[in-house]
Amino acid sequence: MKIDEQHNAALAKVAEMVGDAKFAMLTTLEKDGTLRSRPMATMQLDGDGNLWFFTSQSSPKIVEAKPDQQVNLAFMRTDKQDYLSISGAAELVHDREKMQDLWSPWVKPWFPKGLDDPDLALLKVSIMEAEYWDAPG
Repeated sequence: MKIDEQHNAALAKVAEMVGDAKFAMLTTLEKDGTLRSRPMATMQLDGDGNLWFFTSQSSPKIVEAKPDQQVNLAFMRTDKQDYLSISGAAELVHDREKMQDLWSPWVKPWFPKGLDDPDLALLKVSIMEAEYWDAPG
């Protein structure tokens, strides 16, 4: 198998698992060196291998995930007993058009003002490495 084919097959597997799991645990590194995880709703895995999430600009995770800071995303599909760990670089993005494209009514409980919320932003995680494990059989 050629490298491009391997890359495409791996990205397809990641896309399948992310699409089924929907939620990830995002782990960042705090200033004191401790790890901190919190659940995040995955809005999109784009064709360039970037994962997109809505976030609050004022959230501590934004300070912890400063530009190009390494983060980890953990996904799990309990029905299939498989697991995905993604390492990548996090970036805060203010792109109104992208927010409109990704907006979904089920995000509204976290952002009741919707797209007009001045605290609303996107967190983009560019995948650098992904590993997955699945149950035998």
